[in-house]
Amino acid sequence: METRISPMASYLCNPQEIYRRSFDIVREESALDALPPGIADIAVRLIHACGMPDIVSDLAYSTKFDETARAALRAGCTIVTDVRMTEVGIIRTRLPAQNTIACAIGDESAADEAKRRGTTRAAVAIEKLANQWAGGILAIGSAPTALFRALELIEDGSPPPAAILGFPVGFVGAAESKEVLAAADTVPYITVLGRRGGSALAAAAVNALAAAPEA
Repeated sequence: METRISPMASYLCNPQEIYRRSFDIVREESALDALPPGIADIAVRLIHACGMPDIVSDLAYSTKFDETARAALRAGCTIVTDVRMTEVGIIRTRLPAQNTIACAIGDESAADEAKRRGTTRAAVAIEKLANQWAGGILAIGSAPTALFRALELIEDGSPPPAAILGFPVGFVGAAESKEVLAAADTVPYITVLGRRGGSALAAAAVNALAAAPEA
């Protein structure tokens, strides 16, 4: 017969209250005062997604990024993601114009072409959707090669997205790809410099942009 050594601690169940208290804690523990209001709103969502208030010090963004990205979403632009994890993390019901979300990582032709060219499936998948991310939102939440390839295509003359959410993660290429994104500054962008990133951050950024800015 099993016995419980200690009773389980009480815990909060109400989802609205969990969100409210979580965001209150984020604001209390994070250095948001130096950020423009629209960027601070996004930063709160990013911190909530990863649990690390210190990412604020690594946050990089272009002037009027949030205004440009929000306007594109309201106009009905397509959101292109590099991986399914980012796609499923986006709250579709909160998108302002029933925006289409596109991801080609599961396209078998992308896998075949990547193997033939000696590159990653994510890079080829982003390339295949270049006509959809033109004027749209490009949300990179995993593969540095996807961000590198998008920046190469833009440099070569492909129509750029309205905004890039650059959150590739990892030890090879992630920090470097974000440095290139920030240095180029040819497209409105937001990123967390360094190795940290991930699909949860990319999705959180989209969700923050879809939400009404806080007063």
